[in-house]
Amino acid sequence: MTDIGERSATPAKPSEDYQRTIRVQAAPDALFDALTTVSGLSAWWTRATGSGDAGGELKFHFDHPEPCVMRVDQATRPRSVHWTTTTCDFLPDWVGTRPTFTINPVDGDASELRFRHHGLSTELDCIEQCTRGWDHFLDSLRQYVEVSRGMPHGSSEDRARRGSS
Repeated sequence: MTDIGERSATPAKPSEDYQRTIRVQAAPDALFDALTTVSGLSAWWTRATGSGDAGGELKFHFDHPEPCVMRVDQATRPRSVHWTTTTCDFLPDWVGTRPTFTINPVDGDASELRFRHHGLSTELDCIEQCTRGWDHFLDSLRQYVEVSRGMPHGSSEDRARRGSS
């Protein structure tokens, strides 16, 4: 760990973490609810259980015996949601990574969502699969908050993107 007073001898590299910014035609509170309620998360990503409140734990159920578990580090309405992956047996590269969502209001009832998955970088084996997945699920989130119908894991749209029936 570096103390605040120390300077690095080499300049920091730009982040290679997965990042994406999307604009949605929905109020920040609607976007925040989609990121912090199990009904919202299940509607755009995958079946979820647990609590999306700060200090809570969310379990995301995919096609594996054990869920991917995220600790909710921050959930500040309506601006930000931060998670840390604590367990993910089917994607062990994710353990210790930190998905973050930053919400900013724009133009009336629209919002800008800045998503960054800290630690999900080009150095990880899953980067291509995970990039395609996040691209799909962030589009699913947009569709869910705009028209109340996402494309969560297992939906026909999700199966089509994965090439399965």
